[in-house]
Amino acid sequence: MFRKIVTIAGTVGIFAGGFALIGVMGAMRPKIEPKEIALAPPAVFFTVADPRAVTLDVYAQGEVKPRTDINLTAEVAGRIVKTSDAFVVGGAFNAGDLLVKIEDADYRAAVAGARARVAQAEESLRREEAESDLARKDYEALGRKADPSELTLRMPQLAQARAAFAAAQADYAAAALDLERTSIRAPFKGRVRERTAGVGQFISPGAPIGRIFSTDVAEVRLPMTDGDLAKSGLSIAFFETPEKKGPDVTLSATIAGEYHEWKARIARTDGAIDPATRQVSAIAVVEDPYGAGADNGAPLAMGLFVDARITGKPIENAVVLPRSALYGRDTVYVIARDDTLIERKVTLVSADKDTVTLAAGVNDGERVVTSPLRGAKGGDKVAPTLTTDIPGAMRVGEAEQMSVAETVREGATP
Repeated sequence: MFRKIVTIAGTVGIFAGGFALIGVMGAMRPKIEPKEIALAPPAVFFTVADPRAVTLDVYAQGEVKPRTDINLTAEVAGRIVKTSDAFVVGGAFNAGDLLVKIEDADYRAAVAGARARVAQAEESLRREEAESDLARKDYEALGRKADPSELTLRMPQLAQARAAFAAAQADYAAAALDLERTSIRAPFKGRVRERTAGVGQFISPGAPIGRIFSTDVAEVRLPMTDGDLAKSGLSIAFFETPEKKGPDVTLSATIAGEYHEWKARIARTDGAIDPATRQVSAIAVVEDPYGAGADNGAPLAMGLFVDARITGKPIENAVVLPRSALYGRDTVYVIARDDTLIERKVTLVSADKDTVTLAAGVNDGERVVTSPLRGAKGGDKVAPTLTTDIPGAMRVGEAEQMSVAETVREGATP
């Protein structure tokens, strides 16, 4: 019994001694003060703002169309007896050229009859004038003091003769006009788009003979957005004047495997916005597209689809930055002298795939961040590195550096 008590007491003593030893050793352990880990600021790339005059061109596409495109119709009835060699599809003609001749025998006969009626009416008028003059002299010879009546002086008969003479002259003019209309002539210089009548065919007034278009001026409708109008300096309902010329335009296309360019200008813009596209079309014109306006013998053919480069207005003190410098719609980050970020609102005038152009918001010589920053805000400390590549291009190793910077910024903890 005594041995059992001694065994239990020994075991308890061993445990108590062990715990006491652990407590003494823990009390003797040196204390470690926690230290805060200092994070390195994220590395960012920047470019230095360099304001300069910039001309922003506008690019568009459109179809070449003639200014005048009409249906050629007959004004008198008859059988076609002759057509011009130029009156074929694609044929070229000048203003006043004879295109179609209608049989005119009946019309020449009508002119001859009208001329004879004019002579008869003139003879009757002269006779009535003589009769009226003679009646006045007879009345005066009688010595009467009262004024003679119009009937005494044969004034009604004289008026009737004058009216008949005027009507005969009008009939003659109408007959001569119909005779002239048997020769259908070109109203302008142009080309034949379509021919629908030929020799031997009888046509009536208003019957279509063909379709022709003018070649003095070619037009291209170029759809433009509101931003395009701003860059080109145009407005809705613009119309050029001698004092205010429209912007220059370069039209281009590939024909038969060869590249060609034609010089044009903006002559006017639409006076209303297209409700379907919410755009405004600018009309570019080319003088004499088949002659002086041709490019090395290649005419600006109607129906050709062309690319257009419209010369924009110059913007003074514009800043061109890489596209990666823009955050949201109108925000960039500028690096202050103490390497902290400053959020800046800017005025954006143009944005394309690689660059953005600012009209205001960034000053000359300021450092503008070009690296994407997630969760950036004004006052953040950064480690700037100058970008030397072309705008919009990423330096070699830049992606890896940005990844490390973001990991340190977002994922590291003390």
